[in-house]
Amino acid sequence: MDTALVILAAGMGTRMNSELPKVLHQIAGAPMLVHAMKSGTALDPSRIVVVAGHGADQVIAAARDWDDRAEIAVQDEQLGTGHAVAQAAPLLEGFSGDVFVLYGDTPFIQPETLERMQEARARHDVVILGFEAADPKRYGRLVMQGEVLEKIIEYPEATEAERAITFCNSGVVCADAATLFDLVAAIRNDNVKGEYYLTDIVALARARGLSATAVACDEAETMGVDSRAGLATAEAAFQARARATAMEDGVTLIAPETVFFAHDTVIGRDTVIEPNVVFGPEVTIESDAQIRAFSHLEGAHVSRGGVIGPYARLRPGAELAEDVKIGNFVEVKAAQIDRGAKVNHLTYIGDAVIGEDTNIGAGTITCNYDGVMKHQTRIGARAFIGSDTMLVAPVSIGDDAMTASGSVITEDVEPGALAIGRTRQVTKPGMARKLKELLRAKKAKQQAK
Repeated sequence: MDTALVILAAGMGTRMNSELPKVLHQIAGAPMLVHAMKSGTALDPSRIVVVAGHGADQVIAAARDWDDRAEIAVQDEQLGTGHAVAQAAPLLEGFSGDVFVLYGDTPFIQPETLERMQEARARHDVVILGFEAADPKRYGRLVMQGEVLEKIIEYPEATEAERAITFCNSGVVCADAATLFDLVAAIRNDNVKGEYYLTDIVALARARGLSATAVACDEAETMGVDSRAGLATAEAAFQARARATAMEDGVTLIAPETVFFAHDTVIGRDTVIEPNVVFGPEVTIESDAQIRAFSHLEGAHVSRGGVIGPYARLRPGAELAEDVKIGNFVEVKAAQIDRGAKVNHLTYIGDAVIGEDTNIGAGTITCNYDGVMKHQTRIGARAFIGSDTMLVAPVSIGDDAMTASGSVITEDVEPGALAIGRTRQVTKPGMARKLKELLRAKKAKQQAK
């Protein structure tokens, strides 16, 4: 059966005190909206509808950047969750599958949980996701009778007995599209807040003889974020889970609490991650690599046996083959570095191709930017680049070639050649002593004024 996602992402999030829409605040390098979309993609949905409101243009751009299939419904007035879902109805008119309602500010619903809801849908018309709350606070309560969900009661309307219930509503819903939108159309706003509650569909369904149930998940999955403090708590929760998963998968974390992952970090087993390493988005590390302390990686691929750092930075487009070594205070950007090459310290490699077993000396810079355009440096296999070489791109260094330390290389170097690009040293005996005396006299004259 086809599945559609409706993701509610219209809220302003006033407690964030931000001009950025709430759902675009990031956790682990991705907007919360993207986390919600990722959860839902495990169901292989044929349709994805994002309900935008505050900052709609930015929300639309983020949604389509992650999945260009995303369709957009706009909720001009925020009149409650039921009203938000109703905005998606015209886009899904005629859709015959199940619809899942998710929330852009609830980023941690697990794919396995949605799959269990999907299984429950085979037996019930409406499925709600619930959780046992350690502190129920003002959550809506799920009133159960065995497996049957009788109703959802919002806290302001609940009796004392109903407020004592600890099984609470997450807001996530699954139902057949026709059933869902028919029930949503019947919701009324005659409640304390004057809003259209999506939760009312359960009582409406029961009144029509339809069945409803609730599937339970861990409370941590239902964490919503509506403040900066909540965002920090969510980030910490994500990182704790990511670290535990990495170690379960065979990755060694020397000091787990100091390592930070992105939402899409992939690391092979038997890789060792030293303290204070940060992974930005789109990083893949193969097995048996070592990421040494205080390194930062984003948009990079490190192959088996690679050694990175300490204090290294890999920027987007860094593609490292097997057994490459990137040393301390080295930055690599948009560069392909082949097997066994070494870039050991104090070097910038940008917009470059470096051949296998080449050695890049300390202080080397690929001068790739002329103020308008970026240019490429190509270095062949087994080359030796002397320390403090400036490679002014576009320039090519052939296989087995060398550059002398302190050279500025502006022309191509043929294979096997030695390039020396520096002026001849001139030594003037006694001149240093004379110069210092002149300068001291000048300084004393200035101080006497």
